[in-house]
Amino acid sequence: SDCLGRRLGPRLLGRVDDSGQRLVKDFHKILNQVNTEEIPNGLKLPESFSQLVAEMKSNQYDAKTFALTLRAMMEKFEREIRESKFAELMNKHFTASSIPKGIHCLSLRLTDEYSSNAHARRQLPAPELLPLLSDNSYHHFILSTDNILAASVVVTSTVASSLRPEKIVFHVITDKKTYAGMHSWFALNPVSPAIIEVKGVHQFEWLTRENVPVLEAVESHNSIRNYYHGNHVAGTNLSDTTPRMFASKLQARSPKYISLLNHLRIYLPELFPNLDKVVFLDDDVVIQRDLSPLWDIDLKGKVNGAVETCRGEDEWVMSKRFKNYFNFSHPLIANNLDSEECAWAYGMNVFDLHAWRKTSIRETYHSWLRENLKSNLTMWKLGTLPPALIAFKGHVHAIDPEWHMLGLGYQNKTDIESVKRAAVIHYNGQSKPWLPIGFEHLRPFWTKYVNYSNDFVRNCHIMET
Repeated sequence: SDCLGRRLGPRLLGRVDDSGQRLVKDFHKILNQVNTEEIPNGLKLPESFSQLVAEMKSNQYDAKTFALTLRAMMEKFEREIRESKFAELMNKHFTASSIPKGIHCLSLRLTDEYSSNAHARRQLPAPELLPLLSDNSYHHFILSTDNILAASVVVTSTVASSLRPEKIVFHVITDKKTYAGMHSWFALNPVSPAIIEVKGVHQFEWLTRENVPVLEAVESHNSIRNYYHGNHVAGTNLSDTTPRMFASKLQARSPKYISLLNHLRIYLPELFPNLDKVVFLDDDVVIQRDLSPLWDIDLKGKVNGAVETCRGEDEWVMSKRFKNYFNFSHPLIANNLDSEECAWAYGMNVFDLHAWRKTSIRETYHSWLRENLKSNLTMWKLGTLPPALIAFKGHVHAIDPEWHMLGLGYQNKTDIESVKRAAVIHYNGQSKPWLPIGFEHLRPFWTKYVNYSNDFVRNCHIMET
């Protein structure tokens, strides 16, 4: 009776056996104890939780041994996941920095065509249209790139979206090695009624080494070349950094940042002395709306019409301030810049070249590049935007954000409806639409302007899955 009462009494009286609670408390105590102890060296760990349970049964683990083994397993798996993440970021960096086989093939075949096909070498534009290259009643776009496929998408999408394509003049600038292939593409694939000019940097008389000494220093400086082309893991303590910080450092080491083509936009007033107003486009943009109203925007005496990148909630794209680009622990930065000042976007910019020529923007850009070289790149890391943020300080007029949507190269969760509304969408970031790491749901906005029926595109198997 006494035994039966102890068993049934609590249930009949609505009381609950607290042995389970005591077990949980005891287990918490053991876990806290295990959390502060060192894991023994050479502890053999099961490969899975089911194996752990099986070994616990066969070896009759006590609770402490079980908890210690479980902790060691979790820490091991966390290390492996972390290492895998860093390896993934490294592989993504190499993919983003490489030239896809199909695009390389396209350049080689078009270069060969230039040497063997007179039509591929025909003058661009035709002689009777040459005066229009400096006619300020036309809408002049400038594109600087060595990617022929990307250039074709920018030009094609611009012309297709224009309400007055006959007023468009495109000035495509490329490097010496790509010039023949780029010329061949636009000679064989005209985008009439728009006018296309293709020039190599070697064809600009003003663009000599005497005029760009800072860039020569950047390209020849051994420590700078090692920084961009060397071992990107050496000297990096992965245990002291986060994957996001590591990704940012890798992006800052893109070799494109020491390319003359990337710095070329700072010389536009000298390269196009007869033009007053131009729109500069990066090669990773797509035009979805008529851009002619950009020439009607009153820049109010400013030089650079750009979208500001501090007006939204998106921490990656639209929340960028000077503190995101500069090292404010450097005294020269701290004494000259405001960390909370709003940044703006490169990639689609309206430049008033007439107003620009009255400023010292280029000289300021050069002087800050020199200072960053002297400080061994400790003032900023990432590309051409930081020195431009300084050089154009006080010369920027903010334009409507819907003219330029950023982040399609690293924002996997980009809102599709916002993409559809934007006049210019920009695949800035590593996941370019022509790379295998491009986001599949964002790629069609770019591929719709690729001419897959073109013989060169088809024979080079571009973008085939």
